[in-house]
Amino acid sequence: MKWKAIGIVAILVFALVASGCLGGGGTSSTSSTYSGTITLYTGGTSGVYYPLGSKYAELLNKAGIKAKAVTSGASVSNAKAIGNGDAQAAIMQNDVAYYAYNGLYMFQGKAIKKLRGVAALYPETVQFVVKADSNIKTLQDLKGKKVAIGAPGSGTAVAAEQILKAAGVWDSIQKVNQKFSEAAQALKLGQIDAAVIVSGAPTPAITQIAVTTPVRVIPIPDDILNKLKSEGYIFYVRQNLPKDTYKGMTEDTPTVAVKAILVASADLPDSVVYNMAKVLFDNVDQLRAVHQKARFISLNTALDGMSIPLHPGAYKYYQDKGITVPDKIKPPSG
Repeated sequence: MKWKAIGIVAILVFALVASGCLGGGGTSSTSSTYSGTITLYTGGTSGVYYPLGSKYAELLNKAGIKAKAVTSGASVSNAKAIGNGDAQAAIMQNDVAYYAYNGLYMFQGKAIKKLRGVAALYPETVQFVVKADSNIKTLQDLKGKKVAIGAPGSGTAVAAEQILKAAGVWDSIQKVNQKFSEAAQALKLGQIDAAVIVSGAPTPAITQIAVTTPVRVIPIPDDILNKLKSEGYIFYVRQNLPKDTYKGMTEDTPTVAVKAILVASADLPDSVVYNMAKVLFDNVDQLRAVHQKARFISLNTALDGMSIPLHPGAYKYYQDKGITVPDKIKPPSG
């Protein structure tokens, strides 16, 4: 009888494991649990990615999803971190995400197929910032000037090159690789003539220096935007900065923008990413308290500008919300 009882218990345990009741499916993409910590790559501390990402990670932890936000070189670095497994989620520009997924431009021959979309967040404004009293009025006036073009490997550096090439001055400027905070201080001290910032506006790094050093944003006219689109940079959209964006601006300024998106690794379980999307949209008010750009985060625009396939978990979330997902961004089959 003793051995018969043991045999019955063994059969029961096997059945439970096979059905997943004892966690046997813990590594499955449809698992309801995830024991690891999600490392969320953001950007520099003076941009928008870091404060929003830090608050989002805090909200994830409160919801029972272990997460930590870390600083990074932003979009390009973040895509690479997803690819090599250093990050499981990240905030990045939609154009860079597209290039990374498809192995284009700076990712030529090195496609990162692990990238999956979760949600479009807000427009990221391309800002060519100069001192308010500068004689630089147009992009062409940057010829021969010292310009901070962003951190090495960042989406900002990519955008700066694309736009300044379209303006015909890329080869004639003195290029300086600096993060937002470094560029802002260098501009304030007169060490550079202009700083390129691709971030939600107003950007904290610029707002801070504008208190004592008023600034302006150089306009990006329609002919430059049209040229960018004709060259295949379809992610740029028109945006107008109100004159009260920074101290020193005296008129509304036309510029361009891309979209910031939240992405996740394809390796994350569907249920985890489903809940990541839920936490994001259930707590928009708390994110808005961190930065005003979060006012653009909405279910109504969650797929606007999404440039890569959605993670199956996010796709399921939008289905449950009754949101129609365009075929081009549905999760890859298989």
